[in-house]
Amino acid sequence: MTTSLLYDTEATPTSAPLQTPEIPHPDAAGTVSDRGAHTDALLGAHSADEYTSLMHDVVDILGERFRTTERAASAKDRSGLQAAVDAVDLDTAGVGNAEALREVDALYADNAVWFHHPSYVAHLNCPVAVPAVAAEAMLAAINTSVDTYDQSEVATLMERRLIDWTCGHLGFAGGDGIFTSGGTQSNLQALFLARENVLAEAAGHVEANDAESRRGGPDLGAPNRRDLLSRLRILATDQAHFSVSRAAFLLGLDAEAVVTVPTDRSGRMDAEALNASLLAIQANDQIPMAVVATAGTTDLGVIDPLETIAEVCESANVWLHVDAAYGGGLLWAPQRAHLLDGISRATSVTIDFHKTFFQPVSSSALLIRDASLFAPTIHHHDYLNPEAEAQEADAEPNQVDKSLQTTRRFDALKLWTTLRARGAGEIGSMLDAVCDLATDVRALLEDQADFEVLGASDLSTVLFRFTPATADQVTCDELVPLIRRVLFRSGRAAIARTVIDGTPWLKLTLLNPDTRIDDVTAVLDLVRATGHGILAGRDLEDAATEGGAA
Repeated sequence: MTTSLLYDTEATPTSAPLQTPEIPHPDAAGTVSDRGAHTDALLGAHSADEYTSLMHDVVDILGERFRTTERAASAKDRSGLQAAVDAVDLDTAGVGNAEALREVDALYADNAVWFHHPSYVAHLNCPVAVPAVAAEAMLAAINTSVDTYDQSEVATLMERRLIDWTCGHLGFAGGDGIFTSGGTQSNLQALFLARENVLAEAAGHVEANDAESRRGGPDLGAPNRRDLLSRLRILATDQAHFSVSRAAFLLGLDAEAVVTVPTDRSGRMDAEALNASLLAIQANDQIPMAVVATAGTTDLGVIDPLETIAEVCESANVWLHVDAAYGGGLLWAPQRAHLLDGISRATSVTIDFHKTFFQPVSSSALLIRDASLFAPTIHHHDYLNPEAEAQEADAEPNQVDKSLQTTRRFDALKLWTTLRARGAGEIGSMLDAVCDLATDVRALLEDQADFEVLGASDLSTVLFRFTPATADQVTCDELVPLIRRVLFRSGRAAIARTVIDGTPWLKLTLLNPDTRIDDVTAVLDLVRATGHGILAGRDLEDAATEGGAA
């Protein structure tokens, strides 16, 4: 007897073949017709030619834009952009593929902020690797979701290989990880895992030492989960990413749960102060949930002393999370990899490949030194990742087991393709190049009498202010946001601004290895000219006011 996967062929009666019923389909006007089962709206065998043509059009349009774009921003007024967006009727009949593409080119691409342009030096946005963009088109068209193996197959295996590869470079021999949407999500999940593992340990300690661990009097019994949550504390500096405090809020911790650890003069965490803070927390009957060290602060671009912080955390048996969203790429940078010494001693690490690995958004990963620490994330559902199947010897690798997301894009393909096309060494050298550029720009600014520079970055940020001799401190403070706004609205340059210890600063974030010192000098000349223009305008206003008063 021959048996197929679906039925026993010998037992199948030799009756007439089954007839596929005809299913009516709506035509372009929305009425039902019998024109067939396919619509050219969806990508498939029947629309492959249309897909190819449309993608060629997209590539041609964008290629021309990259060749000819002369500004970092559109220089168009926001009210005008809002009016253009509002003018589009999203309820009308479709205009067709080609016309829709022309429309979004005029509305979106013509008014986009271009991170590849040398006058874009604002935020942690990078130009993207060409092979990664090609891979983006591939993963979007195939539309793989890597939550379960039966939706992804080899995509899951490729992502797992990249996680293992990254763990290997971190020194996490028994590590694991998951790709995420970005550093904020990676940090949130790291602190979620820290919370659950610490609570489990605390609860176990209470059960083992119940008699001496009661709080609030003998009649209240052992601390419950809510009580333990109220005692949890996260330690980080004031330069840590805002996602740390946001995560504390989302995780249901107290308002004062994030304890600020003092920094040294360079803005790096003070390890001795960290030790003192941990001792104070424990003396107050609170529980240190995690220490968050930063490898590449957003503003100053500095790396906390990971080795000494790890020593303190190991002595106190505290979870150490290293937020290396910005600086994680240094692991592959020939000149600066040593700056991450000690990261192998972390419990968890965040790396954003869409920052210093030149990947399209989004491409981030959370890496854990011990794979077993992912246990609190695991949930099983019969329709997706049944628990019974997960216990089998040859269980499918369903990554939803350790992801906060269910449906999840195969973003790892972009990194995979980039590594195969260019090699990690070239990417690391590109990161070294932008860090070298930041060093040169800082030296240039220090030689200018009308600019002030703050600190020295380990990475690629430069904080500075326009401080002409004719302006006092208050005026220089006021110039910072005005200069940024005027330049951005003009489209000539995009720079950022921030505040450090109450003082506002302009900020350059250099993430384009094709940018040269002359490009940055041109931006600085624009800053200077804009500052003088604002001051001249104020002088005219003052003169007019005085004249009117006279």
